[in-house]
Amino acid sequence: MMEFTHIGIVGAGTMGSALAQKFAQEGFHVVMIDREDRFLDRGLKSIRSTLDAGLKRGIFTAEQVDTIMARVTMSTEYASLAPCQLTVEAVFEDLDVKTEVFRQICEAVDGSAIVATNTSSFSVSALSRAVTHPERFIGLHFFYNAAMNRLVEIVRAESTSDEAFQSAMLLMQQCGKDPIICRDVNGFVVNRFFVPWLNESVRLYEENVAGMADIDAVCRKVFGCGMGPFALMNATGVPIAYHSQQTLHEAFGAFYRPAEKLQEQMERNEPWSIGEESGVDAAGEERIRRRMLGVVFLVCGQLLEENVCTAGDINRGARIGLRWKHGPAELYHAIGESEVRAMVTEVTSAWKMNVPSTLYPAAWKQDVLRVERNDSAGVIVINRPEDLNAFNPLVASQLSEEFDRMDSDATIETIVITGQGKAFMAGADIKFFIDHIVAGTLQEIVSFTKAGQELFRRIDDSGKKVVALVNGLALGGGFELALTADVILALKHAVFAFPETGIGIYPGLGGTQRTVRRVGKGLAKYLVYTGDFISARKALEIGLIDAVVEWRDVPAVFRGNLPATPKRPVLSDRWQGIRDLFETYPLSRLVDVDFQPDTKLDEETWRGIVKRVRRKAPRALALAERLIDAQAGPESELEHLEEIFSTEDALAGLRSVGGPSPAFTGR
Repeated sequence: MMEFTHIGIVGAGTMGSALAQKFAQEGFHVVMIDREDRFLDRGLKSIRSTLDAGLKRGIFTAEQVDTIMARVTMSTEYASLAPCQLTVEAVFEDLDVKTEVFRQICEAVDGSAIVATNTSSFSVSALSRAVTHPERFIGLHFFYNAAMNRLVEIVRAESTSDEAFQSAMLLMQQCGKDPIICRDVNGFVVNRFFVPWLNESVRLYEENVAGMADIDAVCRKVFGCGMGPFALMNATGVPIAYHSQQTLHEAFGAFYRPAEKLQEQMERNEPWSIGEESGVDAAGEERIRRRMLGVVFLVCGQLLEENVCTAGDINRGARIGLRWKHGPAELYHAIGESEVRAMVTEVTSAWKMNVPSTLYPAAWKQDVLRVERNDSAGVIVINRPEDLNAFNPLVASQLSEEFDRMDSDATIETIVITGQGKAFMAGADIKFFIDHIVAGTLQEIVSFTKAGQELFRRIDDSGKKVVALVNGLALGGGFELALTADVILALKHAVFAFPETGIGIYPGLGGTQRTVRRVGKGLAKYLVYTGDFISARKALEIGLIDAVVEWRDVPAVFRGNLPATPKRPVLSDRWQGIRDLFETYPLSRLVDVDFQPDTKLDEETWRGIVKRVRRKAPRALALAERLIDAQAGPESELEHLEEIFSTEDALAGLRSVGGPSPAFTGR
């Protein structure tokens, strides 16, 4: 796979300038091309304006803004693209213009470089005929605002090579993007159902079902989105909605025809005058709800029927790209097959269409893993980035099934487990715990944890070489998953932590046991009691991981070729002091307000540590101490689960995630 240092962007408009900013933020040298200096100047001002806004919000420092800007080079000469390993075309949707752009890109870049299109309308395979090396051509469809929106649709042309595809996938992850993979069809995934969703809102308005503000309000409620369809069209441009719908109409027929008022508004080139909510009665609200859901389920059913993508990718597209709180697959299972089928039938009957054959539950099951096979290595990617790859029954079930399949395959020698997006795995799904505490069904928590422990035991005991490639946050259950591996590798931005005692519980998937095997009781207690976040560099210093790797090392790891790992480190004086503090003094002394340790640590350090311990839930700490001291094996953690999840502190702590920490009472 390729190593990228220089990225080219052709087109300095809204999308192109946002892409240039994003790639520059991630450390790449960017060359942005446009026809005239005035367009480049406008693009550069857009980048500067966005970064300055981030500076005011504390996202960037002044030094970071200057560094990012310095990485962007502007030019009207395509020859400037010569050093670029990837060039993305981001010009307006005109086939002749794009064809000429590709011709000039191909004349400028090396034959090994990847050329990508950001088209939202044209066939990627058709566009590939305009490039010199079609095997190096791919679709990368980014979403507004590309500097901040993590979603990208990766579209293979018929000619795209595996090497180009895998290189693009890895680069997108390196850039903080969450890719979904789709077949080369009009609208790809998200626009295929999102644009008809916009169009249907206009039809409802045409039919005088409700005013625009009321339609927006119902949609915000049903889909959990921050903006309704009319507000969104105003934000992104009514003409864009119309032309996108017209493209779908030409490809898929009458149902996709743009609403008359949408065309009229486009021709006026004005935003919608949304007005204020007037209130819609229950019957009107239900009509809006059924129509908008029916259209989404219909089109998503067509996507599944045509094998464009998976149900998981549809859901990720809505959650990440559109920022819907409730994705189509989640809505399907919440509403149920019978009601979904009724909603879809109401739409198809009006348009004399067939009901998709994919409205049964199995077709809408979300895939939360992506798997690869590279020679004698199998790669399992936990692919639930919209929820930071949180461990829930669906993830547990699919991970268990896939790991067992690879473990029983005699041709696989190495199994690599990693994550998609910002997290390796950010712990267990908090909502799952809260729901069962409130419902009084604690046995469900016990059963889930027991199943997770059994899976982790099988990974621990596997005869294969298991590698955890920690790509980001490894918190709680994610940290515990990494500890089951024979080799733990971490990218330099990875972070490890056990936050459990700070939310009223203790590690329940082996964290009180396997951590001791890695770093001993003293440092295990430090990690569990404090919940401190440990960088990859610090994790290496204490022997928690085996090596820190760079993005360029990842392809080799995916093939089972691991970097040399250093010998077990000699602890620094500071780490020895922390280890000795927790090995010497029991929890009862650490939380004593009059505690005065005999330690080599300076007073500021040890006081800061014990202060963090004292903020944690008392019963969670006490149980963690008992478990770490006993070292009776991971299954011993199951013995106290009902006890800890029955506490007031557990419910208060779990509910506090994302907000201020509660004052724990010990009850």
